[in-house]
Amino acid sequence: MSTMKLRRIIFLALAALVILAGLGFAIPPVRESVFYRFDQLRIRVFYALNPPEEAVFTPDEQVANVVRATLTQAAAQATATLTPTATVTATALPPDVPTATATFTPAPPPESALVENVPYVDQHYGFNNCAPANLTMALQFWNWGGTRESVSESIKPFAKDKNVMPYELVDFVNSLTDLRALMRVGGTPETLKRLISAGYPVIVERGVYLRDLSGKVSWMGHYQVVYGYDDKAGQWQVKDSFEKGGDHFNVGYNELIRGWRSFDYAFLVIYPPENEGEVLGLLGSYADEANSNQIAAQIASDEIASTQGQDQFFALFNRGTSLQRLQDFNGAAQAFDEAFAFYAKLSGDQRPWRMLWYQTGPYFAYYYIGRYNDVINLADKTINTASEPYLEESFYWRAMAKIQLGDQGGAVEDLKQSLEFHPGFIPSVVLLQQVGGQ
Repeated sequence: MSTMKLRRIIFLALAALVILAGLGFAIPPVRESVFYRFDQLRIRVFYALNPPEEAVFTPDEQVANVVRATLTQAAAQATATLTPTATVTATALPPDVPTATATFTPAPPPESALVENVPYVDQHYGFNNCAPANLTMALQFWNWGGTRESVSESIKPFAKDKNVMPYELVDFVNSLTDLRALMRVGGTPETLKRLISAGYPVIVERGVYLRDLSGKVSWMGHYQVVYGYDDKAGQWQVKDSFEKGGDHFNVGYNELIRGWRSFDYAFLVIYPPENEGEVLGLLGSYADEANSNQIAAQIASDEIASTQGQDQFFALFNRGTSLQRLQDFNGAAQAFDEAFAFYAKLSGDQRPWRMLWYQTGPYFAYYYIGRYNDVINLADKTINTASEPYLEESFYWRAMAKIQLGDQGGAVEDLKQSLEFHPGFIPSVVLLQQVGGQ
């Protein structure tokens, strides 16, 4: 075979391969698979060069010490009494529905219960669809006619949004459906059992260890629908949108508690509006939101003394979160200072470095006692340790602090970035209008 002919065959073969590759790339599943693999490689390289677990936030000790010295007595009183300073507005009830009172004690739940006909929706074939999938399951149980995609388009209009907060799920239900939703913290197994045994599936947010896009098994937040339990087996029945076999997934009692602890025992219940009286009655002491925050703060205080390691970090962080919700920002800031100091002492594999993706209590606490540099430094740390900083809340809070420090231009830039990662994010829209950036 002549050299010329061999070259022509090689050229035609390469051309054919290019054409076949182009045709294959035109097929959406193939194209998505290629993009996914390139994205995964890029993320692995980023985290290999910038290990996120090594990034430690250190509060401004000089400012923190001044705050502690001047507010020791107030913080001690908050610890002892947990008196809320927040004003709570009760949800309007239909005229024929009685209002539950904190003195009502619901009957103990049975030893086992299962809510039948809870649909299953997975979170796959899309980015970070955990929240839309779980919310869709809970809504469809009550015969809501929407889909995971319609939920996702509303609550995470930017496809790669790293997290959807519980309040965003509640807002979607209360604003865009005929159903009602409420979220509480400080939940207990008995609280879940009472709701489930009465026929109400419950969404919980908990920490889990899953393999992430960097290839590592690491801590991250995850929603699950809890729809059954069995005391004898010591197991919860949950709908897990991620796991194989997630339609009928069992979680041990202790396992759920440990993961649930990392989110201040937050839970969300959805119900028809005419059932609100029944739901509040089932909630008992949790019917009042401020009382729920008090319960959560006390649970956190108890667990600070009874846990160690990563669990103790979560307990310290939860105390800050609960006090922040009660608008005791001084007490909350002190609790968060202690949590971050404890975090620095944990081994790298025990550090839940995604914490500020999911919970923004420290931003509130530091901002409202004037520690603006700490807000900025914490936001910087959170944003810079993410391979893709799609965290609209962190950009928003950094903008808030920059405004207080006179950096209007930097604030406008952050707000625009926040809105790029979450189009229509109301806090950023409003603040941008106020500073004249839009």
